Amino acid sequence: MNARLPDPLPAAPVDARQSLGQLAVQLPGATAVFRRLKLDFCCGGQVSLAQAAADKGLDLAALVDELAALQRSAAAPDPQQPTRALIEHIVTRFHEVHRMQLPELIRMARRVEAVHRDHPQVPAGLADLLESAQGELLSHMLKEERVLFPLLAAGDGSFAGAPIAMMRAEHTDHGETLERIGGLTHQMAPPDGACNTWRALYAGLAQFRDDLIDHIHLENNVLFPRFDAPQPASLAMQGCGSTGCACG
Repeated sequence: MNARLPDPLPAAPVDARQSLGQLAVQLPGATAVFRRLKLDFCCGGQVSLAQAAADKGLDLAALVDELAALQRSAAAPDPQQPTRALIEHIVTRFHEVHRMQLPELIRMARRVEAVHRDHPQVPAGLADLLESAQGELLSHMLKEERVLFPLLAAGDGSFAGAPIAMMRAEHTDHGETLERIGGLTHQMAPPDGACNTWRALYAGLAQFRDDLIDHIHLENNVLFPRFDAPQPASLAMQGCGSTGCACG
C-alpha cells in the first residue's frame, strides 16, 4: 500500500474562544478529553472552551495544554536516520497513537449508530468493523514490537524475511479495511445536519486513515527494504523473460 507523506505543517494553536463543537471536529481526540471532563460537545457544543471551563471550574490553561498535546506534527522523519531511531519513531508516532485513536472512534461509532439508526446514511456496522480492525492492528503491532523490531534494531536481518513478508501481507489487509470504512462512511463525509459527534467521528476516522497510510508507507517503503534480501541476478533475468512481466 503506497502513500505520500504530507509536507510539514505548523500546528495551529488551540483557541479557547472556539466552541466545544468546533474543537471536537477539528481536533481528533478532543472528544475523549471532553467526555472525561463531562463537557457537552454535542448538544451543548456551541459554548466556547473558555466558558465551558469556567462553568465547570476547570483550569483553562491546563485544558488548553492538554488539547494542544493532541496535535501531531505532519513532518516526515529523515529516511536516512538509523534503524533504531526509525523504529522508535514508528512506535511512538504510530503504534501508540493508534492505541489511543481506536477506542474513542469505536465509542463514537456505537453512539452514532444508536442515536441515528433511522437515518438513511447511518454507518451501520461501523463500530463492529472498527472493533475487528482494532483487534487485528493491536495483534499486528505487538508482533512487530516483540519479534520483528528487536531483530531489525539489532541489525539482524538474516531471520527477518518471513516476519517482514507476514507484516506486508497484514498491511494489505489493513488497507482493505480502510476501503471498507470509506465505503460505510461515504469516504468520511458526514451528511448535512450531522450532529457534532457524527462529524467528530468522521474527522477522527479521516485522521486514523491518514496516520495508518503513512505508518504502512514508512514500514513498507523505508524500514523493510533495508533488510530485503537482494534477488539473485539469474532469477532476475529469468523473470524479465517471462510473459506479462511488468519490468518494462
